[in-house]
Amino acid sequence: MNDRTSPVEDEEALAFHREPVPGKLALQPTKPMATQRDLSLAYSPGVAVPVKAIAENPDAVYDYTSKGNMVAVISNGTAILGLGNLGAMASKPVMEGKAVLFKRFADLDAIDIEVEEEDADAFIECVKRFGNTFGGINLEDIKAPESFIVEQRLRELLDVPVFHDDQHGTAIISAAGMINACQITGRRMEDLKVVVNGAGAAGIAVLELIKAMGVKPDNALLCDSKGVIHTGRENLNQWKAAHAVETDKRTLAEALDGADCFLGLSVAGALTQDMVASMADQPIIFAMANPDPEILPEDVRAVRDDAIVATGRSDYPNQVNNVLGFPYIFRGALDVRARTINEEMKIAAAQALAALAKEDVPDEVAAAYHGARPSFGKDYVIPSPFDPRLISYVPPYVAQAAMDTGVARKPIPDMSAYRASLARRLDPTASFLQRIQGAVMGHGRRIVFAEGEEPAVIRAAYAFQNQELGKAVLVGREEICRANMRLVGVPEDAIEIVNARLSDRNADYAEFLYNRVQRKGYLRRDVQRMVNNDRNVFSACMVKLGDADGMVTGTTRAYDAALRDVQLVLDPAEGQRVMGMSIALAKERTLFIADTNVTEFPDSEALADIATEAAEAAEAFGFTPRVAFLSYSTFGNPAGQRSEKLQRAVEILDERGVDFEYEGEMNVDVALDKSHRFLYPFSRLKGPANVLVMPAIHSASIATKLLRAGGGATVLGPMLLGFERPVQIARLGASVSEITHLATLAAYDPDAHEVEEAAGE
Repeated sequence: MNDRTSPVEDEEALAFHREPVPGKLALQPTKPMATQRDLSLAYSPGVAVPVKAIAENPDAVYDYTSKGNMVAVISNGTAILGLGNLGAMASKPVMEGKAVLFKRFADLDAIDIEVEEEDADAFIECVKRFGNTFGGINLEDIKAPESFIVEQRLRELLDVPVFHDDQHGTAIISAAGMINACQITGRRMEDLKVVVNGAGAAGIAVLELIKAMGVKPDNALLCDSKGVIHTGRENLNQWKAAHAVETDKRTLAEALDGADCFLGLSVAGALTQDMVASMADQPIIFAMANPDPEILPEDVRAVRDDAIVATGRSDYPNQVNNVLGFPYIFRGALDVRARTINEEMKIAAAQALAALAKEDVPDEVAAAYHGARPSFGKDYVIPSPFDPRLISYVPPYVAQAAMDTGVARKPIPDMSAYRASLARRLDPTASFLQRIQGAVMGHGRRIVFAEGEEPAVIRAAYAFQNQELGKAVLVGREEICRANMRLVGVPEDAIEIVNARLSDRNADYAEFLYNRVQRKGYLRRDVQRMVNNDRNVFSACMVKLGDADGMVTGTTRAYDAALRDVQLVLDPAEGQRVMGMSIALAKERTLFIADTNVTEFPDSEALADIATEAAEAAEAFGFTPRVAFLSYSTFGNPAGQRSEKLQRAVEILDERGVDFEYEGEMNVDVALDKSHRFLYPFSRLKGPANVLVMPAIHSASIATKLLRAGGGATVLGPMLLGFERPVQIARLGASVSEITHLATLAAYDPDAHEVEEAAGE
């Protein structure tokens, strides 16, 4: 976790912001603009209708415009990062960056606005006149004390949330870390002795928030460049004076003697090793000055190995990063149409972040740490900005606090449904998987994880079982399974373990398999050895003989090898063929692609079978199948032998009289883009195809990888279809989430569940 990132070179940074087009933002319409009628609806005369509706009911602006998902990022450039007052235009790259983060992390649209005005009153008057056109206002890089005045006045004048992130963002993230640091060190907030160094906007906001969370005013000392802010000091502004305490301590060193916690929002080098040494046992040190902290973590460790240390830097553990806060705070606030962001909402955000840091981290977080998997403790008291669960974890806390404190204009009636909708905003697989998970939950199907000794498989099995998707069974040696369970933090008794060699069903499996394969060159001893040693064979026997409902394998063995193991035990279902299908998910559409991993060059009969089976699978997942046989040619143009087998596959479906839409052969653009359809008015497809049958396995593989790498789609699978019992084979080195998803698909029985019709198919 301590690997340093490479330094950013000046020319690299300039090129990033300059190419391929200048800047980091662009607008994208959310409605079609392809026809004259589209334009008539979008503008004149159609636009007059919502105009009148909003005039009659101002709140209708949320229903007919983008206000409810739009944030203004506003600055005058008087305190840009750590660079000082460089002017409004110089702040634009930062404000664009902030807008991009809103979109990337919370799916909020944001527009940057740079105001060329340093006078606080004039700045306020300017923003007041346009502020309510947005759902929220994010103030940024405005120097203190003007920042206090600007935020306070705009909160009074505007009917939308106003939030100065430089103040409150840092406060919320550091408060989350303090909650967990207190838990680790056995402290309570109300007993904590805190020193805040730096009396600017961020320092004062941090102090106000931790006091609201229980830190006693007499136990909180605020320091500036002149020392402790005490009641005897003169010429204090109103914001510093509000936190002056009666004390005989005058310097930062004196204030830190015996203190439990240091919160630094000042300058590099402000905290010395001698000061650290004088602090209480297990000191909590958040050195958040940027770009260089008040003290480096290694300098703290040199004198105190019992300290919990956080900084604002990404190359050290416990980064206090504002991106953990503002996107999700605004997401929750805007989703309930809050009038403001109050202290209770900030505290709720801090509590949410503190709780998330205690959860088992997903693979996306481990990848960000170069494979190291952080876990809750001294070096992980603040969650990673790369945790994909933030979007569905933090906003509900904020929204609930807004509702509880009466500032929400549109309360959320179903918080569980809201969490699910948040997960869908950034992950196109979420909606699809939630429907499948909903169908699986509560049925208690036993899914055997064949490679049960692998840490990733153990974590996937635990996640599968912990989410109540079914009962997980690990196949492996007990001592190795339990050792790896300890390694990944899974309770040793949480998951059932079956040792193939020692199982009381071993003899039954060997007898069954011998009777099955004795005429295929296998001796009894060969079969016994396979049952003892090959976990895929053993697991498939468990499924075949009813001791499990499905299985997952593949993470340690090539796909073909795992498939051959399973085929020794299991047959295709009656009337089915074993085939692979990948599911490509994007915000606009879901595509089922087959065969992606079993039949290399299917003939016409096989293509017809693949089409039928893929269509049945799509229907089982809640979609109305529309099948396209894809080719380099479209309806015989240009002609060729390879297209003839696709034409014959269509004829075979004609002869079978299947009950789904199908057509081909055709180019992929004809299959997916309705604008090409006028050239082929005879096409039987009533809409864009959603089941794509590929002419060969290599074209299927290329297509799915192109969709993932070049098209921005999320590809689920490939999933196996056609076995008599559910089996899923993961790719080599599959992630925990991939294994969990495949286990869920193995537990899913389309004949036993109803899946709701997919929206927007």
